[in-house]
Amino acid sequence: MSTQEVKRKLTAILSADVKGYSRLMGEDEVGTILTLNIYKEVMANLIQQHHGRVVDASGDNLLAEFTSVVNAVQCAVEIQKELKTRNADLPENRTMEFRIGVNLGDVVEDGEQILGDGVNIAARLESLSEAGGICISGTVFDHVENKLGLGYDYLGEQTVKNIAKPVRVYRVLMETGAVARRGLEVASKERKALPLPDKPSIAVLPFVNMSGDPEQEYFSDGITEDLITDLSKISSLFVIARNSVFIYKGRAVKVDHVGRELGVQYVLEGSVRRAGARVRITAQLVDASTGGHLWAERYDRNVGDIFALQDEVTQKIVTALAVKLTRDEQERLERRYTNNLEAYDCLLQGLGYFYLFTKDGNDRARSMFDKAIDLDPEFALAYGRLGLTHWLEWSFGWSQSLECLEKAFQLAQKATALDDSLPEPHGILGMVCLWKKEHEQAIGHLQRAIALNPNYADALDQLAHVLTFAGRPKEAIGLGKKAMRLNPLYPPLYEWTLGHAYFLVGEYEQAIDALRRVLDRSPGFHPAHIYLALCLGQLGRVDEAQAEAAEFVRVTPNMSWDSWRQRLPYKDKAVLDGLFDTLLKAMVRPW
Repeated sequence: MSTQEVKRKLTAILSADVKGYSRLMGEDEVGTILTLNIYKEVMANLIQQHHGRVVDASGDNLLAEFTSVVNAVQCAVEIQKELKTRNADLPENRTMEFRIGVNLGDVVEDGEQILGDGVNIAARLESLSEAGGICISGTVFDHVENKLGLGYDYLGEQTVKNIAKPVRVYRVLMETGAVARRGLEVASKERKALPLPDKPSIAVLPFVNMSGDPEQEYFSDGITEDLITDLSKISSLFVIARNSVFIYKGRAVKVDHVGRELGVQYVLEGSVRRAGARVRITAQLVDASTGGHLWAERYDRNVGDIFALQDEVTQKIVTALAVKLTRDEQERLERRYTNNLEAYDCLLQGLGYFYLFTKDGNDRARSMFDKAIDLDPEFALAYGRLGLTHWLEWSFGWSQSLECLEKAFQLAQKATALDDSLPEPHGILGMVCLWKKEHEQAIGHLQRAIALNPNYADALDQLAHVLTFAGRPKEAIGLGKKAMRLNPLYPPLYEWTLGHAYFLVGEYEQAIDALRRVLDRSPGFHPAHIYLALCLGQLGRVDEAQAEAAEFVRVTPNMSWDSWRQRLPYKDKAVLDGLFDTLLKAMVRPW
């Protein structure tokens, strides 16, 4: 394979082998091979169902790759559950248990094969796994921690053979009892208790689906999100963002632990049971510092009363916390998005798919949002969510077409024309305007989104992102930190915003720390390498700077330097020119 033929990609790798295979072969060679072939066929079918591909299946080993790390972990869990069921029918000394390792890493393509450290780390994780168990790398954990109803046992940083740096390793806890016992305390990295804000603070934990039907999960999640959204509109409340609270979904946690980790005084928890045309919701508001109940209630209503029920729960919380609403806030809380229950149900189903953050999930979400609009052509929120799917398609790189941006823009405009009190469409308009290099319009839309929802962490981060490109990085740093506080278990893009802003104000050491954290959690985020190179170069650490620049070129072999330069939306051309002059003149070019 010549240098010109080398192809690289970022992929999720599943590696599996049989524990005690030599003993099984020594005791019954024919029976072992027969069982192995059956089990491999089972695994191959599950891999295909989860949109993966078997790369190699020689001997007792199996190697597969997935475009989605969530699919890879889900598949690993399904494999172990299925093989456990089949092993129950075998004599104890003939059971065949696989160990599985899952990694997200850069690999080299060689025909149908994949090679490199990404594969090697998956194999090392497999060897650290127990029989019938799964170990995942830190990069995998960072992508799936808030997307799957699993527990995780943090095993620390492990030094593995032929890999230079230690690897963060987590054991997947698949059994319900294990999740209940260990909860989130072990899974989360060590976190200091966050100080309480100077206003009443609350986290709404995901409501538990008590319907006995996993297909109703979207409904309980939707109720949770609606309550978070309604409470977030109240300026005198401090409300933790959705993606931080959904970390706890499906896990048994102590309220006092949630209060310390998220830095809130109050926690709302509850459950939803839907049966036919009836819905039962239970909710309780707890003081996390004392464990005392401020308010608890159970509601039995028709599904058609769901909007009034949500209003009632919100008002109960407001009363319990002695919060005063402005007139505008009261009006926004009383405003209903649709009177069509079927359209609302489609919206909730779409959100369930959307938050998978996969291309397939995004496509399915779009279909459900389209259906919601067909049922209610005046459903502003559905237009906004539909626009968000087009924005996600472009920002996640599933499409490079500018048509995605234009569709997102048009749908967000439609949403605001129908209901200008919705913050999310203004957020979309702000980000699209940035990439159109319309900086003042972008800032205006995002400021409007935050005015409508003062607890809108993503909009705060997005505004900080826009301000860095608009030449106001000092303001961006404060907003970025505020977004992190509202969303304590924030995504790596928040670190990117902060690192970019620190670079522009000349705080290079702080920028380096933030950018390295981005790459630790999202190794495929290639712009971080360039800004690391710039920071390191400014500090005179030329060798390290050249290494980061070379890494950028390695992971983006097909990227046009000129097109990247044209795309970056800096308002001040002098900033852009200075950035590229630093790269192209002050450093030795490694490409």
